[in-house]
Amino acid sequence: MQITEDNFIEQLKNKNEKALEHVIDNYGWILKSVIKKHLFYLPDYHEECLNDCLMSIWENISYYDPKKSSFKNWIGGVAKYKAINYVRKYLRDLENENIENVTVITEDNALSQVLSKEISLETKKMLECLSEEDREIFMKLYFEEKNMDEISCDTGLAKPVLYNRLSRGRKKMREAFSLKGGSSQ
Repeated sequence: MQITEDNFIEQLKNKNEKALEHVIDNYGWILKSVIKKHLFYLPDYHEECLNDCLMSIWENISYYDPKKSSFKNWIGGVAKYKAINYVRKYLRDLENENIENVTVITEDNALSQVLSKEISLETKKMLECLSEEDREIFMKLYFEEKNMDEISCDTGLAKPVLYNRLSRGRKKMREAFSLKGGSSQ
């Protein structure tokens, strides 16, 4: 079967490898551009991240909704969040390195600060669509790494209410970012 711009998404859903080749040939530049933007200081991770992006597209194509955004924006989002995960992985690895490598850590400290700042800017953008109270819940759970009992005690909210707010907040963030991604064309 001939893979075209009109049928490649359907063929991806049918797990046709030629459709993935079409994505690589016609949209690979988007993935590479986004990855390079976010992993600029980490060129060793570019190829691995690109492979992860392609695997994610292959496995999650059923979640793509052309009504919400274009395919270009969707794969750009996939690449962006995969790259951010690689930055996080790099920072975690840096923290776990032996003390013997102090000179390497010192040299990488500036890079670590730049990458941390980029992650915090992305996170701030994502959290801006939430109310102050919901933002506080997200911060306590995901950044302060508190458990639900501690958050419930801190906020005075019952755990089911917290779970509801988290669920609604995640949905709100997904909607806000899919709308923003779709309007840029």
